[in-house]
Amino acid sequence: MYRAMTLKALRTGIDLDDPEALAGQARATDVSVVTEPDGTRVVLDGEDVTDRLRGLDVTQKSSVVAAAKGVRARMVELQRKIGAEGGIVAEGRDIGSVVFPGAEVKIYLDADISARATRRKKELDAKGNVVDVTRIEKDLGARDAYDSGREHSPLVVPNGAIVVDTTNLTIDEQVDRVVAESEKVTGGEGS
Repeated sequence: MYRAMTLKALRTGIDLDDPEALAGQARATDVSVVTEPDGTRVVLDGEDVTDRLRGLDVTQKSSVVAAAKGVRARMVELQRKIGAEGGIVAEGRDIGSVVFPGAEVKIYLDADISARATRRKKELDAKGNVVDVTRIEKDLGARDAYDSGREHSPLVVPNGAIVVDTTNLTIDEQVDRVVAESEKVTGGEGS
């Protein structure tokens, strides 16, 4: 959802260093998440923007937009509205600490930065965006530092979260581990 707000800010040319302008835009923006059989889609003001959200321009600026207090307030409002229906799986850098601090199950996925950079490179390469893995690693490190140090909703391991190090796990192994950890908490209900 923050990436969708970033995309809109880039499209409209709003000054990303103006938190009040970003907050005003956020209040006038509708972002929703739609679950479909083939995956989750992000809809920005009625437009499916899912395929644009992992572009380099959005990725490089999303932390700046997400740091704006007014943007965070609007996104948390929208996320809680989605969560009010229950039975959701949500991901994000403040989902378990700010948006849903009372969530039944909180999983904090972690991985060595070089593993994360390699995964991101594969993702970008598959989309035809060839980027040096060293640059990706540098960008990820900068984003982590920025998000961890921001004033509003910093990146932290949420209270009560189960930390899962995915550095040496395949995606299937990651899913299996998250399901297993969730079942320990819920007693297998809802899986």
